[in-house]
Amino acid sequence: MNTYYFDHAATTPMRPEVMKAMLEVMSGPGSNASSMHAYGRAAKQHLNRSRDRIAAALGCKPSELLFTSGGTESDNAALIGAARAQRKRGKSHIITSAGEHHAVLHACEWLRKEEGFTLTVLPVDGSGRTSAASVQSAMTAETGLVSIMHGNNELGTLQPIEEIGAIVKAGGALFHVDAVQTLGWIGYRLNEIPVDLMSFSAHKINGPQGVGALYIANGTLFEAVQHGGSQERKRRAGTENIAGIAGFAEAVDICVNERETKQLFMDELRKRWIELLQEHAGVPIRINGSEQHRLPHIVNVSFIGVDTETMLMNLDMEGIAASSGSACTSGSLERSHVLRAMELPEEQLQSAVRFSFGLGNTLEELENAAQKIGTIVRRIRNNY
Repeated sequence: MNTYYFDHAATTPMRPEVMKAMLEVMSGPGSNASSMHAYGRAAKQHLNRSRDRIAAALGCKPSELLFTSGGTESDNAALIGAARAQRKRGKSHIITSAGEHHAVLHACEWLRKEEGFTLTVLPVDGSGRTSAASVQSAMTAETGLVSIMHGNNELGTLQPIEEIGAIVKAGGALFHVDAVQTLGWIGYRLNEIPVDLMSFSAHKINGPQGVGALYIANGTLFEAVQHGGSQERKRRAGTENIAGIAGFAEAVDICVNERETKQLFMDELRKRWIELLQEHAGVPIRINGSEQHRLPHIVNVSFIGVDTETMLMNLDMEGIAASSGSACTSGSLERSHVLRAMELPEEQLQSAVRFSFGLGNTLEELENAAQKIGTIVRRIRNNY
């Protein structure tokens, strides 16, 4: 049976070049970048070289990059570390949006419940966007931190982060952006945009799982969340994952060099996929998210009258990997909190499936998979 991997927003396959870069480190002698001997210095060189490469690609200083275990840790560290630092300045109000990843929403809710911060969760519109005007209205003299994601992981909808960032900076607060889904798709010059903290993850760009980064602009108030050694400029204790970080740097280099070509092809795949679904689905479909402000590789579509869970099970049986939304909650049978926040009709909410494309996908694959989906929908409807 042919298989089709259309879940690149959840994780991506590693590139051979990334594996090679990691294997070079893993094949060498065991080494710790904190050790003073020659082996430790070699590990430190790998670490510094990787940090320099990623910083150059992102348009920031190497000292502004903190390596983490992935997007969730980066989000948690940014929110907890910045919020605690801001509270010492008398600013204990946090603003976020209802469309955020749970790594942000749950961390913000924890700060509210366990540490006494006040929290404002802004609504999103019917396309999943948070307006800059709503951020402006929510800002107070006590606002210390605002966290708005760049690209939504379920919809692909892009947020107006530069406009929001300008408002946040003018209000004297810190601005955190979850950019886990946009790295590799958006060209960043971090030192030129009004963002204080930004989260990244390697496995969304054909790099290894378990490695991420947090950009912390120089001068940003931040308290370490993890304690122990003095690694990462005393901002994140723990031995660095040298092999993973080397793979991350290689993946960043590749995705930056191939970004424009990849964007054009993924946009072509996305448009063709929608045409094919309209032709083969056999039921009305609705595209969820913003048509104008979006990432090129994510399509969230509702198959009206076909339950999401039933659809995903049947897709899997036919070798088609898709998702109901965030990979961190897709196994929990919960309906998307993002789509619910958009106040979509119940029939649209209950039938949504996310397809996301990337390395290895072809137009021919989409043609074949769309025909299978037509068969699946007919089978489901005949069984009702």
